[in-house]
Amino acid sequence: MDLKPHPRDHPPADLDTHEFDVLVVGAGSTGENVASRAGAAGLSVAVIESELVGGECSYWACMPSKALLRSPEAVAAARSVDGARQAVTGSVDVAAVLQRRDGFASGWDDGGQVSWAEGQGLALVRGAARLTGERAVEVRGPDGSQVTLTARHAVALCTGSEAALPPIDGLAEAEPWTARAATSAQRVPDHLLVVGGGVVGVEMATAWSALGSRVTVLEMADRLLSGNEAEAGRRVQAALVERGVDVRLTVEVTRVRREGGTVTVELGDGSSVTGSEILVATGRRPRTGDLGLEQLGLSASDYLQTDDSMTVQGVDGNWLYAAGDCTGRALLTHMGKYQARVCGDVIAARAGGNQLHTAAWSKHAATADHAALPQVAFTDPQVASVGPTEAAAKDAGTNVDSVEFEIGDIAGAALFADDAAGWAKLVIDADRQVLVGATFVGPQAGELLHAATIAVVGEVPLSRLWHAVPSYPTISEVWLRLLETYGL
Repeated sequence: MDLKPHPRDHPPADLDTHEFDVLVVGAGSTGENVASRAGAAGLSVAVIESELVGGECSYWACMPSKALLRSPEAVAAARSVDGARQAVTGSVDVAAVLQRRDGFASGWDDGGQVSWAEGQGLALVRGAARLTGERAVEVRGPDGSQVTLTARHAVALCTGSEAALPPIDGLAEAEPWTARAATSAQRVPDHLLVVGGGVVGVEMATAWSALGSRVTVLEMADRLLSGNEAEAGRRVQAALVERGVDVRLTVEVTRVRREGGTVTVELGDGSSVTGSEILVATGRRPRTGDLGLEQLGLSASDYLQTDDSMTVQGVDGNWLYAAGDCTGRALLTHMGKYQARVCGDVIAARAGGNQLHTAAWSKHAATADHAALPQVAFTDPQVASVGPTEAAAKDAGTNVDSVEFEIGDIAGAALFADDAAGWAKLVIDADRQVLVGATFVGPQAGELLHAATIAVVGEVPLSRLWHAVPSYPTISEVWLRLLETYGL
């Protein structure tokens, strides 16, 4: 098994006994950040990966999906402005879009990520990892060879999540697409059936319909994007329908079958719909089943429970950590990387004898995924949100006020696009007069989100936030209009 030595001046890894300060299982973006953070503190780190270094985000999620979405979005943006639309004389070049997508996925070759890891002084071990005891990990290589690595200080599990197929009769045998297939497909499906109206489902419905596929979305709930404000889901649905997507709500898929190039989906009301491919986007599950967690008295099928230092609960000795999707805290790349930075810093601090007393806790605690979780659905229109919805805040016992405003009424929006439309909502803690949640729907809504995230995390009083004057004429003027509408 190939263990590459460390070029940087770290405490040496013992390549004879295969001992390192830290072992990181999973070399996706989360694992990379844990390893980099611990390595920067002077610890020797080995990263174990059974697939591509760089993980889901680099090859099958964030990067390829947004690449699929961006080209049609750019064309639509040009067509939305008089004087520019006249220059758009053709349609999206599908082959070029797919080629650009392949470039962002590095052709599904991780050579660049491997070079980065080596430049960081990390040892890369290829193979499947399994815990065999305290700070001990057995790795089975692609060639069947085995090696046991041990950690002086910590093992961090960053194995992510994978698509979960619901127990629908015939579904597994129908060769369904999951998000991986949907973002890496090399041809446009004639008719794509999308089961699930969450972020993955609506993003892929947006992308493939823009590239020429006929798309049908099947959702059990009564609206799309059910984790967001209801108005956000309604506006995305309206946009999808306008572009020809068949959106069916409150439907139950009871049976699926494939016959050659045709997939038939039977619904609970006795009707059926046929297509050429079926994408299942109904949820995720942790990739923890083969890690040997049962050796430590942990469940092999559940998300790993951690405290805010990313230490796994139920294991003595503070040596086992987890970050990213496998914890179930927030299944988003940027939150996994955030948890990873905390995790790497905690490992380094504890390895150096810092037991993380109160003075250091603010840096070494992952708290953002409790109340300030930012996320963007890159649909058309985009949906950007942070914090709880109004309903969720009320359910949590907060005395809630809310305020809404039409983004299309902002001068900056009118300049951005003819017939500009959009919507914004703030969720306010009425007792403390601070922002706890925000949602923006509209063109480039994701670029409005970080200001809201800062306001929520910083617990900025509304009376002070009113003095953050937005530039004119920008879409950010919606902040002023929202606060004015609220009465400030």
